[in-house]
Amino acid sequence: MSRPVLYCAITNHGFGHCVRMASVAAAVQRINPEILLVMVTTAPRWLLESYIEGDFIYRPRAFDIGVIQRDSIQMDLGATLEKMNDFRQRQGQIVAGEVEFINLNGVSLIFADIPAMVTEIAKKAGIPCWMMSNFGWDFIYRPWGDDFKPIVSWLESCYGQCDRLLRLPMHEEMSSFNHKEDMGLTGGNPRYLEQELRNKFNIHKPKEKTILLSFGGLGLQSIPYHNLALFPDWQFISFDKNAPDLPNLLKITDTYLRPVDFMPLCGRIMTKPGYSTFAEAMRLDLPLVVLDRLGFAETPLLMDGLKKYSYHQVLNNEQFFESDWTFLKQELNPPLTNEKLRKNGTEMIAQEIVNYFNN
Repeated sequence: MSRPVLYCAITNHGFGHCVRMASVAAAVQRINPEILLVMVTTAPRWLLESYIEGDFIYRPRAFDIGVIQRDSIQMDLGATLEKMNDFRQRQGQIVAGEVEFINLNGVSLIFADIPAMVTEIAKKAGIPCWMMSNFGWDFIYRPWGDDFKPIVSWLESCYGQCDRLLRLPMHEEMSSFNHKEDMGLTGGNPRYLEQELRNKFNIHKPKEKTILLSFGGLGLQSIPYHNLALFPDWQFISFDKNAPDLPNLLKITDTYLRPVDFMPLCGRIMTKPGYSTFAEAMRLDLPLVVLDRLGFAETPLLMDGLKKYSYHQVLNNEQFFESDWTFLKQELNPPLTNEKLRKNGTEMIAQEIVNYFNN
C-alpha cells in the first residue's frame, strides 16, 4: 500500500507564505504521519525544516513571483510585471512538468498558498486543488493599473477553478474564488520552554524590556541599530545575520530556531505588516509595534486587524528611521474591539486535509 501524498505549492514571495504553509503541513504530519508531504517552493529547505520535524520531499519550483522587492518595504513593480509575464508565457511547460511529477508520485490533493497557476496543474492531473490565504495576487496587482490588467485576468480565471478556499483572517473579499470557508489564525507554536531559552542565551531582562525585531526573510537594509545604545537596560533579539554586534542585541543564527520560539520571552514584537508575524504574535496575545508599509494592498487589511484585535503601536518612516525610538517608552494602544480571532487555524486546516485523505 503506497502512502497518501499531499502536494503543497507555495508562492515565491518572502518567507511568510512558506511559514504558514509549513506550519499547516507539520500539523498534517502530526495528525497522520502516513501522509507524505511534497513541499514545492524556492524558499530554503532549512526554513521548512524549522517547522516540519518529520520527512518530506523538497521540490524547488516556482509558479509566480509575488512582488519583487529591494527589501521588506520597497517594491519594484516593473520587474514584477516582467517576471509575471514570463510565468504566464511558460505556463504550459511548467504545468506539463508538474502533472508528470504528480502522476508518477500518486499525489491525490494539491494544497496551495497561493500561486494561481496550480489550479491548471490540478485540472490537468484530474485531482482537487485547495488553497489558503487572506488575499489573492489579483487583489495585490489590481490597483497597479492597466499594465497589470492581463495578469490580473489570468489570475482571476485560475483562482476561479480552485475547489475550496480556506480563507484566513484579516482577508480581502477574495471574489475570484467560488467556494470559501473562513478559518482561524495559522502559525507555529513555540517549541521550547521559556526558561530553557533564557538559560541557553543568557536572557534575564524582564519581558516588558525585551523586544523581538522581526522584519521577515527580506530584512530591512537600514534598521537604525544605533538607537539600541539609547536603551542599555533593554534586551533586543534579531534574526538579521547582518545586524551589528551590540551588547544588548542577541543575534540568532541557528536555522532550527524561529522567531515564534522567542516570542514568549518578549513584551512586544517590532515588525513590518506581514500576515505570518502578525498571526503568530496574535496567537500568543503579544503586542505589535509596526512600521507601516504603503502601496501594498494587503497592508490596510493587516493594519485594520492589528488595531481591532491587538495591543499595538503604528510607526511612520520618520518615527522608525529618524527618531530616537522614545515610542518604546509610551503606552501601547489597546485593541478597538473585544472580539477575538480564532487561534486554531493551523489545526482546523490540517484536520480538513487529513479528513480528505481518510475519505
